[in-house]
Amino acid sequence: MWFIFALLTLLGWGIADLFYKKSADESEKYSHLKTSMIVGFVMGIHAAIMLLFTNMNYDFINILIYLPVSLMYILSMTIGYFGLRYLELSISSPIQNSSGAIACLLCLVFLNQTLDTISAVAVICICVGIFMLGILEKSKQKEYEKINKKKYKIGFIAFLIPIIYCVIDALGTFFDAFYLDDISTTPLRNVTESTLENVANTSYELTFLICSILIFIYIKFIKKQKIIIKEQKNRLGAAIFETIGQFTYVYALSGNAIVVAPIISAYSIISIILSRIFLKEKLSIKQYIMIALVMLGIVLLGFCDI
Repeated sequence: MWFIFALLTLLGWGIADLFYKKSADESEKYSHLKTSMIVGFVMGIHAAIMLLFTNMNYDFINILIYLPVSLMYILSMTIGYFGLRYLELSISSPIQNSSGAIACLLCLVFLNQTLDTISAVAVICICVGIFMLGILEKSKQKEYEKINKKKYKIGFIAFLIPIIYCVIDALGTFFDAFYLDDISTTPLRNVTESTLENVANTSYELTFLICSILIFIYIKFIKKQKIIIKEQKNRLGAAIFETIGQFTYVYALSGNAIVVAPIISAYSIISIILSRIFLKEKLSIKQYIMIALVMLGIVLLGFCDI
């Protein structure tokens, strides 16, 4: 079953990326906030199902205890949705999924951990790939500015958005290690070995739900923006597949982590394939080579993440 769960996670997050991009409308000022709102509502529904139908003895104080981690993840996702308004999914997804490299560096600096050879090669591949993608994106910006394409006038600035996502998401992963590394040291309340990850995930989803309610109030009543339900189909699709991937991720890792980690870490490959088929994104050969280099680094880090 672990292999099926791994494939579901791979497909879930890869398909979610496609829907995220389809819902990223650069002409809609609050597009990224609306996406976060829908994702939070769906995750909140999933959290309610977990509370009602699982026996994890959830203590709601964990929402506050886990808040630093939850906020890092929610903030990074919202920033990522904004960047997708101006950047190809084929570039954005691999960069965002490189947060493992940043988390690795944070552990080196702040936790005095050592880096094995494979991890070092992986981090170098990712850093070189992202750096070169930045140079190529900057060149593309200059080229398209000559023909006055608004998208590329802020293209390089938008390129920085997934990097910011990557750093903030890495901070969330770094903080997560403190909460989930050891059952004896975790600050989460009323948890066991079997419920620790579900309690953390439920805390995250409930926090996302609260943020969604606040976003709804902000958009609807403060900014007086219309929220038309039928226009939220792509956002709903993204939220459903994101939540499915998150749910199956825990069960996949519990089966055979040494194999599952690199499989899931490469879900950006699915995003790239889908963006090429359905969004007709076209990149240069040099860009694809750099993306391949980043993906190689991600997969190598996945093998080390056991």
